[in-house]
Amino acid sequence: MTTETHFPRADWPRLLCALRAGEVRAAAERCARELSVRDLALPQSGLALLKLRDGALAEDYFLGEMPLARARVAVTTVDGRRAEGAAQILDDRASLARSIAILDAVLAGGFPGCETVEPLLEQGAHVLERVAAGRRALLAATHVDFSLLARTDDEEDDDA
Repeated sequence: MTTETHFPRADWPRLLCALRAGEVRAAAERCARELSVRDLALPQSGLALLKLRDGALAEDYFLGEMPLARARVAVTTVDGRRAEGAAQILDDRASLARSIAILDAVLAGGFPGCETVEPLLEQGAHVLERVAAGRRALLAATHVDFSLLARTDDEEDDDA
């Protein structure tokens, strides 16, 4: 059984990462009080290499390193229902990845506490929309209209 949310599950970690880490951890702790949480893989953090392919030479190269944290958990209710959750985030906090994995499992399983996770997804979406609006405003402020350069004064004089 899954809860109804209008956000795809693949977007849940990104939306939760947009919030303050303390808020996400507190929500996961509240949910975990009523559930049994077991790590399927130990939460880890480290660096990952960003690999790209050169378009001209078709050779792989590494652009650089980025922080990466991941966690995978199984959550079980007192009546035996079970769901798995996972998170892989561009962050160096394994505890945050574990909290997001717990919320992922709670929401996916429709477990007690899932009604508190949906508003967090909404808040994360609003935060990301504000960031996107700010970026659009910056882009609009730096927009250059090159159509004014289409004809120069010299070209207009040549036509006469």
